[in-house]
Amino acid sequence: MGLRRKSRELALQFLFSHDFQERSCDQEPVARELEVFCQTFDAGKKALAYGEELVFGLCEHREAIDALLAEHSHNWRVERMSLVDRNVLRIAVYEMQYRDDVPVQVAINEALEIAKRYSVRESVSFINGILDSVQAGLSTRG
Repeated sequence: MGLRRKSRELALQFLFSHDFQERSCDQEPVARELEVFCQTFDAGKKALAYGEELVFGLCEHREAIDALLAEHSHNWRVERMSLVDRNVLRIAVYEMQYRDDVPVQVAINEALEIAKRYSVRESVSFINGILDSVQAGLSTRG
């Protein structure tokens, strides 16, 4: 497993816990929570660097990311999605929208591989459909 995959999984696990507890996305509390999380779960230092970038970037842009997900997830409100699926989607959309160093197709493929590991089988096609729609929307904008 590649280093970035480990970072994405670390971010997913933190965001799942954070979302489950309905915590604030303000930078200072997130930084404290992430520090405790990493100490508790022995996150590798190499994976932690990009994982932190994902968490902080996603928190900074969460409203815009959720709006984009809502726009592309027909008949599904973001808050009704499973915690795993919602956060896999958030990470992928963050990478697609805000990370120039991650090709869109890589963000989608990584999301699908992570969904295969952490979610139910049906979620893979659900996530793929939403991310394909987001990708098409990004292509028409720019």
